[in-house]
Amino acid sequence: MKSLRPTALSVAMIIAIDVSAHEVQVRVRTEVNIPDIPGYVTLKGDFHTHTVFSDGNVWPSVRSEEAWREGLDAIAITDHIEYQPHKNDLPTAHDRSYEIARPAGEELDVMVIKGSEITRTMPPGHLNAIFLTNSSLLEVPEWRDAVAAAHEQGAFIFWNHPGWSPQLKDGKVTWYPEHTELVENGMLQGIEVVNGRDYVPEAHRWALERNLTMLSNSDIHAPLNLDYHVHEGDHRPLTLIFARERTPSALKEALFARRTAVYSSDKLIGNEEFLGPIFENSIQISTKQITLKGNDRLYIQIRNSSDIDYKLEGNGDLPMMHFPWWLTLPAQKTVLLEVRRRDESAEGTHVLKVPYKVTNLLIAPEKPLPVNFAFDVTFTP
Repeated sequence: MKSLRPTALSVAMIIAIDVSAHEVQVRVRTEVNIPDIPGYVTLKGDFHTHTVFSDGNVWPSVRSEEAWREGLDAIAITDHIEYQPHKNDLPTAHDRSYEIARPAGEELDVMVIKGSEITRTMPPGHLNAIFLTNSSLLEVPEWRDAVAAAHEQGAFIFWNHPGWSPQLKDGKVTWYPEHTELVENGMLQGIEVVNGRDYVPEAHRWALERNLTMLSNSDIHAPLNLDYHVHEGDHRPLTLIFARERTPSALKEALFARRTAVYSSDKLIGNEEFLGPIFENSIQISTKQITLKGNDRLYIQIRNSSDIDYKLEGNGDLPMMHFPWWLTLPAQKTVLLEVRRRDESAEGTHVLKVPYKVTNLLIAPEKPLPVNFAFDVTFTP
């Protein structure tokens, strides 16, 4: 009769099968590669999220895990004050979602900010208040009293989704006298230029005209992967915050100082003083000194180390030198910029600036960021 004693090989196979059956899923964080700018670190945040403690569909700690996995530095939990559709299943406890999300955030080194959404009809519509100390104090009949209660706590207050259809007037995005009142009283500091996948040019324009902080937030209700195909390169909209350091206090200071930009899909939206350095610090050029001999073509390597595909269009002419009118600098790739002599009579060394505008970096509605690639060009026969 054949022996039934296990061999070394069979024991190893059993162990391997057992280990495989109990293999722990690896939790992975995907960093957002957008460079710092001089004097500041570039933080990534989403300051408009919901949980089951208002009308969201996830437990608060899940928001912290999602943020960590997607490379964020900070999130705000901003459940509705007035709208509580799950109150038959969960108690109305306005600070509870933050209290649950914060320890998960601390474990993962994600800053979780306490906030709430003041949910009123127009005007003034929906407002988020973040950096609150007690959200329950916002549960009052009059909207002005709710905003004042947030303001007294030192909150940063911004207008949510001004392009949302229930907030439109005759189908148009409208700024009301009540919004002017809030700004003049120091009780409205920001506005969502992007909410979800929607960019609102009017909000962008108002941010510039009225010195409001630009924000880009997800307003997420469902699990993140149901709204954004993160495994296929999709991402939620993010607010970029240019802070002096990676701390909640520095984050808050930067928001009040209007040092932000909007990152939505493949677009960056913000002031030129921020977008310019982001672009410059993303780009590495192989050489700044070139020699063009006769009609020879020369190829210059340009590396884009960011996660953003920069789309360039010519923004002027160079009498001495040809360059491509359209140029895309793909994320994490190196491309070749082809240049050649245009003026056969050109000779000697010249400083030439190849003029472009980055069409997916907006410094105002329909106004791309202008950039130049400067080279010392020597023309020889």
